[in-house]
Amino acid sequence: MSERETASLEARALTTGPGYHWFGYYDKLQFDPFDRYVLCMAVDFEGRSPTVDDRIRIGMIDLQDNDRWVALGETGAWCWQQGCMLQWIPGSAREVIYNDRAGDGFCCHILDVYTGERRTIPRAVYALSPDGKTGVGLDFARTGRLRPGYGYAGVDPSEHDPAPEDCGIYRIDLETGGSERIITLAQMAAIPCLDYDHTDCLHWFNHLLVSPDGERFIFLHRWHAADGTGIRSTRMCTANLDGSDVRVLHDGGHFSHFIWRDCDRILAWCTPPGREPGFYLYDARTGMPGTVPKALVPGAFEPVGPDAMTADGHCTYLQGGEWVLNDSYPRPRKSDLRERPLYLYHPGEDRRVDIGSFRSPLAYEGEYRCDLHPRSSRDGRLVTIDSVHGGNGRQLYLLDVSPVVAGVGVGC
Repeated sequence: MSERETASLEARALTTGPGYHWFGYYDKLQFDPFDRYVLCMAVDFEGRSPTVDDRIRIGMIDLQDNDRWVALGETGAWCWQQGCMLQWIPGSAREVIYNDRAGDGFCCHILDVYTGERRTIPRAVYALSPDGKTGVGLDFARTGRLRPGYGYAGVDPSEHDPAPEDCGIYRIDLETGGSERIITLAQMAAIPCLDYDHTDCLHWFNHLLVSPDGERFIFLHRWHAADGTGIRSTRMCTANLDGSDVRVLHDGGHFSHFIWRDCDRILAWCTPPGREPGFYLYDARTGMPGTVPKALVPGAFEPVGPDAMTADGHCTYLQGGEWVLNDSYPRPRKSDLRERPLYLYHPGEDRRVDIGSFRSPLAYEGEYRCDLHPRSSRDGRLVTIDSVHGGNGRQLYLLDVSPVVAGVGVGC
């Protein structure tokens, strides 16, 4: 049985009204390398889908100057769950990247936060390689249409094609600005699914994340029925950064949030074949190239924290890999008294430390919900969350977790 503790930690508000502030997803670099500046976005409304005309402000908060807001610009390419993919360029203490609109399509900007110098790349980015030289992206209008909250308002030119050949995942050279399509929806839809018939379903890609060594990346291939919405089934795959050697590690069914544990293992909330839902470590080097997943073979995945991490959440590892930072969805689900838990879990000691619980009114549900999406500083001592518990809409909060953990380096 897992050991459970509670630590009383203050959640300090970094932002207040007027307006609403958040960062978005949990797998992006929000803190600069010195853990002084925290990236953030601001908007003047809540509770509805963004349109092509809605713009948000982007900035950073100076933790060493009374949480001062430093304006960086604005953008029209954003969504409630993942914002505009605002993040620090890995390896840089000066440059951030974020998506924007470019005519009827999308682009990304690389901005020097000190000089204001900006250059534009004619392709929107999703995730970055750890050397900061390469990005991977997808067709955000299609993702936004089929999975509201995770793409951008716009025109999907392949709307009537369930699995188009000209829609997919792109590799982006952040130095030259060039890009190429490396995996297509047609390519993935042509691979039969073992247990789920996706014939005539609508397909899209979501959730790209590059491995710590920059050699491979994860992507989710999802589909739903042509006459329905939501997610019918999810396939989790990895591929080389040039799109070669596609491997199916989880072939349909339930697969949700994940993070690279190291260069060879992936932590994910899912339901593996013949197992109960839970967090599992997947061996990223298994999986048959483009056909039947080797994840069906015993030993390809192992449970993590089955008694401690009992619900889906947005998981990351603190520096050193000793602690998992995680949250969960609110309970009770249909009540204004529902709470979102925030905790740290130590797999080696099977020890969970609850570090906060944050109320989320029922109005924050569906596409417009405000998940905590916990993110840590580079040294693993600070944690930020997006939360609505303060009663003034979504705002950004900071917790010092150093009383519970100490950050150390990670290797592959």
